Amino acid sequence: MKKITKTVIGFLLLMLLFFFSCQKKNNESLDTIIEGKATLYIDESILPIVEDEQAVFETQYNAKLHLVAKSENEVLNSMLNDTAKIAVLTRNLSAKELKAFQSKKINPRITPFATDAIALVRNKSVNDTLISVQNIIDFLNGKEVQGIKGLVFDNANSSTVRYMSDLTGLKIENQKNIFSLKTNQEVIKYVAANNGMVGVIGMNWIYQPPLDLEEDVNKVAVLAVKGMKSQEYVAPTQDNLASEKYPLARHLYIINCQGYSGLGMGFASFLAGERGQRIILKSGLVPERMPSRKIVIRNSITKEKK
Repeated sequence: MKKITKTVIGFLLLMLLFFFSCQKKNNESLDTIIEGKATLYIDESILPIVEDEQAVFETQYNAKLHLVAKSENEVLNSMLNDTAKIAVLTRNLSAKELKAFQSKKINPRITPFATDAIALVRNKSVNDTLISVQNIIDFLNGKEVQGIKGLVFDNANSSTVRYMSDLTGLKIENQKNIFSLKTNQEVIKYVAANNGMVGVIGMNWIYQPPLDLEEDVNKVAVLAVKGMKSQEYVAPTQDNLASEKYPLARHLYIINCQGYSGLGMGFASFLAGERGQRIILKSGLVPERMPSRKIVIRNSITKEKK
C-alpha cells in the first residue's frame, strides 16, 4: 500500500514539474511591449519606412521584429486566417473586415502613423513630367494617351492596384498595355529600362531606395499629377502631402491583433511616439503628428574667444 502511495505521489510530482516547465517555457516565448520576438506582415509598397523604424526600435529595446513583405491582399488574408497578428497597411480595415475579426472575438487596435502617397514614374528620357488622373482613366479605357505606352503595377493584389481602381472606378487587371510584376523594385527597374512606361509605386521607394536600386531610381522621373477636380499639377513632395494638395495621398496604419500587451502594442506606440514620428519626418513622408521642436532662448550672446 505504501509502495502504491509513493508511486502516486512520485507521478504527481513529475506531472507538476512538467506543468511548471511548460508554463515557464510559454512565458519565456511570450513577447512584452519592449522585449521578445514578433513577426510583422508589411504591405510591400511601404517596406523601406518600416525597415527604418524597425532598425531604431530594435536598437532602443531588447526586441527583434521579423518583417514579412507581401501584397495588400496577402497581408489581409494572413490576418483573417490568424497567420498574422500584426500588420502595417496603407488603409484602415473595412467594416466587413472588422466584423470578421469581431466574430472571432478579436478587437484590432488600429494606429495611424503617417501619410504616404502613390507615385507615378517614367523614364527620364521623356521630357514630359506631367500626368493627370484623367489620362490614367482614358488609358485604362483603351484610349491612346500621348506619352503613355503602358502602365506598370507592382502586383495584381497590391494596394497600388486597389487604390487606383477605387480612384478611377475601373477594374485593373492584366490586359493590353497593363502590366503587373511582383514588387516595387521590379517596377522601378522596368520603367528605368523602358521608355514610355509609367510605373505606379509607393513613394517611399523613391525617397529611400536600397543601395542596389539607387542607380535605377536616378533614371526615372517622378511625375506631377493633376486630380479630377483640380487645374494644378502637383508633385508628391512632403509639403504637398502635408497641405493635402497631392491627389494620390494615403494614410499608413499599424494593426495589432495580438490581444495582449506585446510587441505589437510596443511598436505601435513607438511609431506614433516622438522618435518614430521624427523618423517619418526625416524620410520625406508626413508624420501623423508633427514632432515637437525645442527652442532655446538666450538673454545674451557670448562671443567666442579667438
